Amino acid sequence: MVKKEDDLRKRTFEFAVELVKFLRTIKYSKENEVMRYQLAKSGTSIGANYEEAGGAFSKDDFKYKIAICYKESRETNYWLRIMKVAEISRSKKLDYLISESFELKKIFASTMTTLRK
Repeated sequence: MVKKEDDLRKRTFEFAVELVKFLRTIKYSKENEVMRYQLAKSGTSIGANYEEAGGAFSKDDFKYKIAICYKESRETNYWLRIMKVAEISRSKKLDYLISESFELKKIFASTMTTLRK
């Protein structure tokens, strides 16, 4: 049986890979480069911090890493929505990434709520 943690680890990794692939399709402009850079950082940080949470030294360290995952998910969703509304891309992949970043945000928000109890 696969643990939920393994599923989320795989999910955050796959999200980062799909995001990087998507970013390669964005046409060059100064404005787009700012968004590509911000998205590359925040979108790949979600999984990286979740990986770090798995090796946390304490419960507080784990909570902190999960909080970063939540914040990075929010930021990623923000930049993706800008790309959609500004019509930087009309790709179906963008719709998927917006949806998935929102779902990841909800997962990490729920995890933080559980950890506070």
